[in-house]
Amino acid sequence: MKIAVIGGTGLIGSQVVKKLDAAGHEAVPYAPSTGVDVITGEGLAEALAGADVVVNLTNSPTFDDASQAFFRTSMDNILAASRDAGVGHAVILSIVGVDLVPDLGYYRAKALQEEILRAGPVPYSVVRATQFMEFVQPTLGMTTEGDTVRLPATPVQPIAAQDVSDAVAGVAAGAPLNGTLNIAGPDVFPLDELGRITLDARPDGRAVVTDETAGMFALAPGDALLAPADARIAPTRYRDWLA
Repeated sequence: MKIAVIGGTGLIGSQVVKKLDAAGHEAVPYAPSTGVDVITGEGLAEALAGADVVVNLTNSPTFDDASQAFFRTSMDNILAASRDAGVGHAVILSIVGVDLVPDLGYYRAKALQEEILRAGPVPYSVVRATQFMEFVQPTLGMTTEGDTVRLPATPVQPIAAQDVSDAVAGVAAGAPLNGTLNIAGPDVFPLDELGRITLDARPDGRAVVTDETAGMFALAPGDALLAPADARIAPTRYRDWLA
């Protein structure tokens, strides 16, 4: 199949392209650097011409309430171009529990993205992943003050980007789910403990202090960020990934 990967030069997209190519498909990465703009629509018609599948891995440049406008406009443009090109399957990557954290503007925006896809004209698949292992260090940085990292004890279930790309590529190469696949890492950690494990393995002089009000994940209630019972559990463990 010909598979257009919008956002195909990023962390997940670049791996998805490689995996699909290795499986014998023609996966083509698109991004602003290749002349495709999902907000203006520039280049979308050309990118989707002849495509069997479109994988949308684009992301908002901000994580605040402005992200809703990004996802609404980008999804409207991609779905319209997909319909016009006769694309038979649209795939997006979303977040486990995205509909359970209404206090986070970015999560509301991703939930909106899913709603637009489901209501759109193209058969679809949603892949929901838990937090990426690659994002743990940036998460620590968001709540660092001097030598102190403040983190809540919010339960998280980190997954390696490699495992996410495996799942996205597999879904893209298959029939539309017209539903959602949840994927997650094999281990659950309180976020503050995950921070301590990370800094023990890669010490940099910082120490973690538990603060239930610190950072965006403090707004996640209960086990909202954990995988549901029907989730596919990926193989990579966080301590192994760190090593």
